Amino acid sequence: MARASDGFLIYGGNGYTAALLAREALAQGMRPILCGRDPARTEQAAQRFGLGHRVARLDAPRQLESALRGVRVVLNAAGPFADTTAPLVAACLDNGVHYLDVSGEADTLDFVSGKHVEARAAGVMLMPGVGFDVVPSDCLARHVVARLSHPRRLSIGITGLRSASRGSARTTIDQIGKKVLVRRAGRLCTVAPASLERRFDYGQGPSASLAVSWADVVSAYYSTGVPDIDVYFEATPAVRSALIASRHLGWWMGYPPVQRYLKTWTRLLPEGPGEEERATATAVIVAEAEDEDGRCVTARLRTPEVYTFTAMTAVTIAGRVLTGDWHPGYETPSRIYGSDFVLSFPGVSREDL
Repeated sequence: MARASDGFLIYGGNGYTAALLAREALAQGMRPILCGRDPARTEQAAQRFGLGHRVARLDAPRQLESALRGVRVVLNAAGPFADTTAPLVAACLDNGVHYLDVSGEADTLDFVSGKHVEARAAGVMLMPGVGFDVVPSDCLARHVVARLSHPRRLSIGITGLRSASRGSARTTIDQIGKKVLVRRAGRLCTVAPASLERRFDYGQGPSASLAVSWADVVSAYYSTGVPDIDVYFEATPAVRSALIASRHLGWWMGYPPVQRYLKTWTRLLPEGPGEEERATATAVIVAEAEDEDGRCVTARLRTPEVYTFTAMTAVTIAGRVLTGDWHPGYETPSRIYGSDFVLSFPGVSREDL
């Protein structure tokens, strides 16, 4: 069981996700330090949970160095991760601190994977994606791929992402107008939004799903070695409309004044899913792997609501790192903890189809 002196810091400590992480950490017997950019809001969040706090701006290396003094593990919960990952990873590498985050952004995971050699030299682990993005999908991907001798293709479908925090909404706005990342022959490449569609059975029969940029196109490649990977969201009316708009209006919606307006609008959204929704909602992931002979293996995984599940997995992984269960360099959840790691959490079930 970790203690306050073990040096566990949550960055973005005054946000919606960080509050869930702090509550889960306390439930698991840990007392993390909350750290953020806003002194008043960070102190208020820390007082709410009776935790210590520190203040550090990401553009102030000396502040970050001071904030990391005595810290062994940083858990980054401050999105958009395109803005926060690079300075925090650099600070962790310079100060010998393990880095975790709850990002689902493929670009940022790709950036972190490029720091593998530096992390090994520094003797620290970099593991982005320790929440719903990408623990369950990463574990499921490794599970199906292990059942084939020579896997060549991996497709992942996800449903149940019905509500988003304000931070997640801002991240989504950043992706407007960008092409969708997929992996082909081991390399990342792009396709137009709403141009790649397939069907997955999420438990109610085959359902249309559209390709999206998701962290598994990076993490699953390192976890499984499969050269062709794509990730899909169930094509609900909202998902289909958003991708079609991104494809045809992205040039306009990506214009800086429009982006600023859209991000201002996110302040009107609820901070995140309420307790009732988090207590009752579920998410479903389907992973399908195919080998060189055309043989397919498919499995389906059901999890609790995504923000609740993120808190459980992220804090559990932080605790394991604090007890020495880590490898130096860039790593993924299933490579370190195995494909059955996800089954250790309440409310998770897996079935082979």
